[in-house]
Amino acid sequence: MKPILSSHPRNFIDTQDWSRPALDALLAQATAFKREPRGEHLRGRTIALVFFNPSLRTRTSFEIGAFHLGGHAVVLAPGKDAWPIEFEFGAVMDGDAEEYIAEVARVLSRYVDLIAVRAFPKFVDWSIDRQDRVLRGFAMHATVPVINMESIVHPCQELAHVLALREHFGCDDLRGKKYVLTWTYHPRPLNTAVANSALTIATRYGMDVTLLCPTDDYLLDDRYMQRAHDNVLAHGGSLTISHDPQQAYRGADVVYAKSWGALPYFGRWEQEKPIRDAHRHFIVDEQKMALTNSAVFSHCLPLRRNVKATDGVMDSPACIAIAEAGNRLPVQQAVMAGLLAARAGIVNRES
Repeated sequence: MKPILSSHPRNFIDTQDWSRPALDALLAQATAFKREPRGEHLRGRTIALVFFNPSLRTRTSFEIGAFHLGGHAVVLAPGKDAWPIEFEFGAVMDGDAEEYIAEVARVLSRYVDLIAVRAFPKFVDWSIDRQDRVLRGFAMHATVPVINMESIVHPCQELAHVLALREHFGCDDLRGKKYVLTWTYHPRPLNTAVANSALTIATRYGMDVTLLCPTDDYLLDDRYMQRAHDNVLAHGGSLTISHDPQQAYRGADVVYAKSWGALPYFGRWEQEKPIRDAHRHFIVDEQKMALTNSAVFSHCLPLRRNVKATDGVMDSPACIAIAEAGNRLPVQQAVMAGLLAARAGIVNRES
């Protein structure tokens, strides 16, 4: 199956930038790659995988995915095996950074056909982190397509998640499913990326979404809350906010768990810690899952067992976290192949 050339942006940074038909085309291509994971779609092509943060699933699935399609991946870790990079325009570079993003992105674009970047927030100032400067810097200066391997959103995880749900329910249409995105305790504050993405994609696919969190302090950034409301208007479904686990779980078809820090306390995490510690009971356990409509459970991984979810939930037949993680490989193959095919089409039309 050849990649479907739907109208979509040059980069894959946020699924909200893509049309539903374009996302569905990627999912169809990912399904085809699950049947036949090897091909020539990336033959002679290269991708730079730039990691500012650790990775297990993302690095492995991108490297293997490129290899299986005939491509080659180069892994770079700025500040470790590559020079530290400055992203602030106009900065006087007399600190640790040796290179400015404009030179980095432009030079890499001379070497590779794709650039993929993983860069988490700094967890000091949300007004700065929400600008997603690292990803946007690469996208601004690169002349080849840029892929988001996780920043303040995680678009590859979104597609792997939707594909796993479609496979579980045996249908492409997820409308009418009650989807619970639940906050869970973690001993330290975590990125909101997966929560932002889960809220985005669940409302984009018309599900009845409940965002379950301890207090209003744990609501997501206004950008993603508004996006969810807009998606409901455009695609159907609904959005409900709940602070009551018993109410939220009741009748659910999907339970998706994630930990994240409260944005009003961003950079002041010791003040947030007592609130977080007081809500350890948000753990996903057998008692809560018993309230659901035989719901499927998932998580992006890694997951701390018996902190976020119990052994019983993780080891139950209802848990599709491993299937979702497995889908990262074909989804990312589809993204890489699709971006290269679209770029080739654009170049051919312009030549």
